Amino acid sequence: MSLSDEIVLRPRFKFEVLTNNETLLESFEERKSLQTKFIVSRIDDHVFIKFPKKDQHFWSPQLHLEINEEGSDKSIIHGLFGPNPTVWTLFMFLHFIVAGLFFGFGIWAYTNATLNNSYAIQLSLTLLMVLIWFVLYFAGRIGRSKGQPEMHKLHGFMEETLGDYR
Repeated sequence: MSLSDEIVLRPRFKFEVLTNNETLLESFEERKSLQTKFIVSRIDDHVFIKFPKKDQHFWSPQLHLEINEEGSDKSIIHGLFGPNPTVWTLFMFLHFIVAGLFFGFGIWAYTNATLNNSYAIQLSLTLLMVLIWFVLYFAGRIGRSKGQPEMHKLHGFMEETLGDYR
C-alpha cells in the first residue's frame, strides 16, 4: 500500500496478511521494547502507536490498528490515523457548543422578529457562530496537514514491524 495521497484523503486503511493475528500482535510487543521512537500499547486485538510525550505537539496523530483473525493463517488489519483523544474531545465539545449557540441565537432572533422587536444583534451572533464553525473546520484541516509527516512515520513503523509477514 502506498502512503501518498491515500492517507491524507482517507486516514483509514485495511489490508490482509497471510499470518495469524497472534503472531502479528506479538511482533508489535517485541518491537515495543526494541525501540524508543514510538509508544506501542496493546489491548486484546488492538495496537495503539503514538509518539512519546516529549516528541508530541498539539496536532500529533496516533495510529490505531485492529488485527482480526480470519482463519488460522490469515489476518485482516484495520488501521485508523487519528488525533490525540484529548484534542478530538476538545474539538467535538467546541462544535457542540457552537451548534447549541447557533440554534439558541437563531431562535432568539426568530422570536424577536415575530414580536416585531429588533433582532440585528441576535442575527449577528447567529452569523458569528457560522464563522466560528468555518474557523474550527480550517483549524482541523491545518492540524491534519501539520500531522501528515508524523502519519508517514507511524505508517513506516507499522510497515517495518510487519515487513516479514507482508
